[in-house]
Amino acid sequence: MNIKDNLREYINAGYPILYINAYEEIKADSLIEKYSDRKHIIEWNGADGLVDFKTKVSLLGNYLRLDEALSYLKSTDSLDKHIIVLKDINVYLNNEYPTVIALLKSICQEIKRINIATTIIIVSNIVKIPKELEKFITIFEMDEMSQDDIQEYIKSYLDDYHISVMPKRLKELAVAFKGLSEYEIDSLLNLTMAKGSNFNDSDGIKGIHEQKRQIIMKTNILEMINVKEKISDIGGLNNLKQWLKRKASIFKDIDRAIEFGVDMPKGVLIAGIPGCGKSLAAKATAALFEVPLLKLDMGKIMGKYLGESETNMRKAIKLAEAISPCVLWVDELEKGFAGVDGSGHEVTMRLFGTFLTWLQEKKTSVFVVATANDISKMPPELLRKGRFDDIFYVDLPNESERESIFRIHIARRRKSDENKIDYNQLVKKTAGFSGADIEGVVVDAIENAFADGRDALSTDILIKAIDDTKSLSVIMQDKLKELQKFYREKSPFKSAT
Repeated sequence: MNIKDNLREYINAGYPILYINAYEEIKADSLIEKYSDRKHIIEWNGADGLVDFKTKVSLLGNYLRLDEALSYLKSTDSLDKHIIVLKDINVYLNNEYPTVIALLKSICQEIKRINIATTIIIVSNIVKIPKELEKFITIFEMDEMSQDDIQEYIKSYLDDYHISVMPKRLKELAVAFKGLSEYEIDSLLNLTMAKGSNFNDSDGIKGIHEQKRQIIMKTNILEMINVKEKISDIGGLNNLKQWLKRKASIFKDIDRAIEFGVDMPKGVLIAGIPGCGKSLAAKATAALFEVPLLKLDMGKIMGKYLGESETNMRKAIKLAEAISPCVLWVDELEKGFAGVDGSGHEVTMRLFGTFLTWLQEKKTSVFVVATANDISKMPPELLRKGRFDDIFYVDLPNESERESIFRIHIARRRKSDENKIDYNQLVKKTAGFSGADIEGVVVDAIENAFADGRDALSTDILIKAIDDTKSLSVIMQDKLKELQKFYREKSPFKSAT
């Protein structure tokens, strides 16, 4: 719920507990003070106990635990016409502290029973709600700074230092800062100033991306991938590459595209044979779009407490949207949502439902690249039109693709030997090899050449490495045939080749 538009109304309407989900306590404090209608505000926090909200000076001269503070407030007239702000209380909102939960419930009932004009406001960056308090609590999300707000903030900051930047550059900085808090933006602007940057070079943007990486690392839900791969590193998959290039032209000029009537790009599902370039395509997409690559790890989403998994999923989605524009890579989709065919846990099915709904309704510049090996057991609603912009399958590489893959890996490691190789021989010997198999052949051949004291890589060394390799089509013969049959006969899938 939007905090700015509704906080005062909910306070005046007598809602007993308002839960502000916020990382920036100082900003939350200013909003509480602004919309409190001059009611007396008391605060409890873990460091100081019961304090005056504005001065942070202790009210009683001695430290009270949360249960002691709530008992004190309940036994005095402090409840009437007050706002009670509670911070650092996540640890108390579970069954290990039944007294705290009981006291909060009792105060809420007192507020409703005799119509006391008092509101409890919990400020926390983690939403944890005991079942006993659910009906008393209303959750508010701290509003993210919009791109226009960020742009205005940067301009005001630079004006104070009499620094001028071009309007296009100002917009680029605002886009790069998206997802950062006001505190983080201010700190980065100060850091850039301290380095002596004039804000017209690339140093500032690099610092912003590093700060975003720090945010992602601290959440431990998403991972920001350092992308080195390019679209030219993909051997074959020409249909997919051309499609991605068209999407990139839209994504890079999204404002003008939307003004023209183009819908916001949603993403792509790439499924098919293991080791044939799906992960590489996800990484290359971020490089092509020139945006950060975030990876969603379903293992980190799953929590051990009731409601924790759903909270983590919402947090991951919100974080990706805040960081946007970005590419969100959901790897091994079928493993992350295993059991959504009805055989799995209800939590997994709820997470899958949340993910599908978000895909359908998403309006932000988060481009989703979902990759999977076997989605034959996934619900058909995953493939329904509107979830992804398109769906591709990758098969074992054909002859021309195998040659491209050999050339890419040899050129990357032994550029001087690239034109000395008989690629026709290699292609004929590697029918049924995956892209990963071919890369493994090149790696082994170069290692063998070095160990044998050779001066160069040669065709015969590569042939020997091929003969020593068991290809994917041999190791997974029956499973591969089953996958190929499924993807070739399923109408939503387009060939990536």
